[in-house]
Amino acid sequence: MHQLRGKLCFLLVFVILNAENGNSFETIHFKSKTAINVQTSAAYDVILRILPPNTAAQFKVSVNPDIGPSHLTTYKFSSDGKIVYITGTSGVAVVWGFHHYLKHYCNCHISWQGSQLDLPSPLPVVSPEVLITSPNQVRYYQNVCTVSYSFVFWNWTRWEQHIDWMALNGINLPLAFTAQESIWQRVYLKMGLTQQDLDEHFAGPAFLAWSRMGNINAWGGPLSSHWHTFQLDLQHRILKRMRSLGMMPVLPTFAGHIPNAITRLFPNASVTRLRNWGHFSDPYCCTYLLDSQDPLFKQIGTAFIKEMIEEYNGTDHVYNGDLFNEMTPSSSDPDYLSAASHGVYDTIAAADSEGVWLMQAWLFTKGTFWTHEAIKAFLGGVPKGKIILLDLQAESQPVYNRTSSFFGQPFIWSMLHNFGGNHGMYGMLDAVNQGPFNAMKYKNSSMIGTGLSPEGIDQNYIIYDFMSDLMWRKESVDIQKWIKNYSLRRYGSEAASHALLLLARSVYNCTDAHEDHCAAIVVKRPTKDMSYQIWYNESDVVASWKSFLNAVDKVKLSRLFRYDVVDVTRQVLQDVAYHVYTNIMNGYKTNNYTAINTYGDILLELLLDMDRILSSHEDWLLGKWLVAAKLLAANAEEQKLYEFNARNQITLWGPNGEILDYGNKQWGGLLKSYYYDRWKLYIDTLLKCVETKSKFNQTVFNEQSLMLGQAWTKDTTIYPVIPTGDTIEISRQLYSKYETSFTEINRKIRKQHERKP
Repeated sequence: MHQLRGKLCFLLVFVILNAENGNSFETIHFKSKTAINVQTSAAYDVILRILPPNTAAQFKVSVNPDIGPSHLTTYKFSSDGKIVYITGTSGVAVVWGFHHYLKHYCNCHISWQGSQLDLPSPLPVVSPEVLITSPNQVRYYQNVCTVSYSFVFWNWTRWEQHIDWMALNGINLPLAFTAQESIWQRVYLKMGLTQQDLDEHFAGPAFLAWSRMGNINAWGGPLSSHWHTFQLDLQHRILKRMRSLGMMPVLPTFAGHIPNAITRLFPNASVTRLRNWGHFSDPYCCTYLLDSQDPLFKQIGTAFIKEMIEEYNGTDHVYNGDLFNEMTPSSSDPDYLSAASHGVYDTIAAADSEGVWLMQAWLFTKGTFWTHEAIKAFLGGVPKGKIILLDLQAESQPVYNRTSSFFGQPFIWSMLHNFGGNHGMYGMLDAVNQGPFNAMKYKNSSMIGTGLSPEGIDQNYIIYDFMSDLMWRKESVDIQKWIKNYSLRRYGSEAASHALLLLARSVYNCTDAHEDHCAAIVVKRPTKDMSYQIWYNESDVVASWKSFLNAVDKVKLSRLFRYDVVDVTRQVLQDVAYHVYTNIMNGYKTNNYTAINTYGDILLELLLDMDRILSSHEDWLLGKWLVAAKLLAANAEEQKLYEFNARNQITLWGPNGEILDYGNKQWGGLLKSYYYDRWKLYIDTLLKCVETKSKFNQTVFNEQSLMLGQAWTKDTTIYPVIPTGDTIEISRQLYSKYETSFTEINRKIRKQHERKP
């Protein structure tokens, strides 16, 4: 631990007053114990990793906590054209200021898929000095599922890049969940459980998120000693880097989910066996929940937190644990609900007197159980200010505005946006542009920050860049102007701005109840009555595709531009596939063998065309996901298990397709194997039904497709990690090939509108 003098006591001070209801809570101090010089050095190291040394030398940085309010983040910068001077209240603040200068003065861009760093020379002059103070204390990042859908097979190199990205976007409250099973293993072994007990408890690498939430046991496991060792070392590096920048990593806490074997050691413990989750059956369900009022709850939870604090050389005092995640409590009695939440907080406080509980408010959006009174009772079990609620999907399902701002408890307005790490263009630009600012202005608002909480990343970056760019602002922006600037930053030219504006007014501006859980028919198990969620004018996306191709000669054909060309091409073909499917089903309904055969061939060819465009870019390859999994293995047995985990999560999601296609991906190699084979089986089955004059049996087909899926998840075929073909040329060829389909689609849409009253 660092000594106090010469260190930065970076405070996030939460002072929420609700005068009308007489609610208030004491100020809570979150202090970064990292020295000012360490944070300054860490911030400059980020700049060195992003820019060449001679360019980085033109940036002079410093950390000074006195340049702004102690409870907010402030950065300032100026430039004489030769040197850029950046000062921030923390390491994160410095890097955030650096990114602000790059984005809004140099028209540069740093994203998940790559960067555009063509800095002007000389560097732009900034005078007078620009000073920015954040409107809120917290910028939160991650969903408890992100660690499984996106981060699970990352090494330190990939984590280092991503922590840099967090700092660039001002993230100061990131989730840090890696390696918690290593700590749990120590705690439970000390209590008398055996290694076999734990092997029957911990899920495999790709499914740890749901094991941690008490949804499943053991599926995809067991975890090896090598896994524990590697993950623990990784977590040490993650925490050291986050803390060096002045971030406050959020560690896990105990929410009551226990190994089944606990009942053997403590037969009198007050436990409840939770209901089936996600259609899983024994031995993968159903988990036990320990009553938070049982003395054993505090014993286990306190031991876990103390073990973690000792291992990680301290704590930043924020702990995440989700009670009743997608599970219904055993009682709706207000006293029970209040006691349940109090038990979790009381355990945190017993191990860390400064501890604060952070909880996803996702449970309050589901079903009818969580009434106004139930939520109030639950939140009332924790002292004011000792629980922070993550309003997880506030862009479409905010909870704060139907709970009187969480009854005065502090909350973070967060954008969820993505489910399962699916691909598929989607966004709610208007809602995101207004939502955080409406929450700030809400009567007696207890909002303390904003957040990004996708289940998976590496998709729709424009939406995340938009939300991140709002975090330093105090009011909404002109979206069209922002989009034009985004084009300039991302591609180095505004030539593609028209293409992006077409997407911004259509697929990226959902205004109804549709959510970003990709239900494209190409990645769903075929049935006779498949629907397709379309909240936008398909012709706008087609026009965007054409506009992207028209801009080719006016922009630099960067990795980022090619990535977006792949994405829009894939999106249009995904839409076309649905209309081809309707023709197949019309053929089946009229017993037209020729129609099924003809349109079936078209659909199968379309899947191969999608695979072809996807395989032309390095960031759209199945092979990279599988190789990343195998590279973490210590031996052949582990390699086989990790590859199975990687394959199963994106397809069957369970031994028998329990959460089938939830984590679907559109990757080169996946379309032409798993999805192609399933659709071919379906089309062949329909043809046989017409030929033999028999009815299609969905149950039999499901069983057959499950067998295909199970074989694919156990397969070890090697898929390319290097792209093939020219993205632009392939996209042009496909546009010409399917151009006539666009006319037919528009005709169908017009007829549908004409039929509406």
